[in-house]
Amino acid sequence: MYLIGLTGGIASGKSLVSSRLAELGAVVIDADKLAREVVEPGTDALARIAEEFGPGIMSPEGRLDRAALGAIVFAHPQRLARLNAITHPAVTALARSRMDATSAADPAAIIVYDVALLVEASVTHPYDLVVVVEAGEEQRLRRMLENRGMTREDALRRLRSQSTDAERRAAADVVIDNSGSIEDTLTRVDALWAGIPGSAAGKH
Repeated sequence: MYLIGLTGGIASGKSLVSSRLAELGAVVIDADKLAREVVEPGTDALARIAEEFGPGIMSPEGRLDRAALGAIVFAHPQRLARLNAITHPAVTALARSRMDATSAADPAAIIVYDVALLVEASVTHPYDLVVVVEAGEEQRLRRMLENRGMTREDALRRLRSQSTDAERRAAADVVIDNSGSIEDTLTRVDALWAGIPGSAAGKH
């Protein structure tokens, strides 16, 4: 198993890089999807979140109301930290389980753990390579406003709740600049893939 930690700030273009690596042959484990799994109805994490933040963050169907919860935590760093203390350990455990299963099925697998909060969560998965995707703050803001329908205030709150570019860069082995064209970014990803041990023939 060769494990790549892939991260980047919101709207940096991490999903573009992740998708390309999957096309090239990597097995992608998406932390966002895991984060949804660990708060499904009946899970311990959901029960703890409801206890911590109150019934207002639950939908009438008994599911997590992400918009209601987001409005609380992204405006209050201490409450975000409390949420992370509940969800991060559950996501970490599930990620490790998926990595182990993938490695058992294919010991030569190249796994990409796509995780926005790689730096914030301080999770010590045994990464062989940490890749950070970057784009300028104004460019990311514009993407959030145009593509995600956020208000500028909400978008700025989301940006400020994450690590800085400098903090992510300090954890990076490779930085992929996604401030240019999609084609330029894909070319950089292809070059990265070509240098990964075991990525040649059979992985493409």
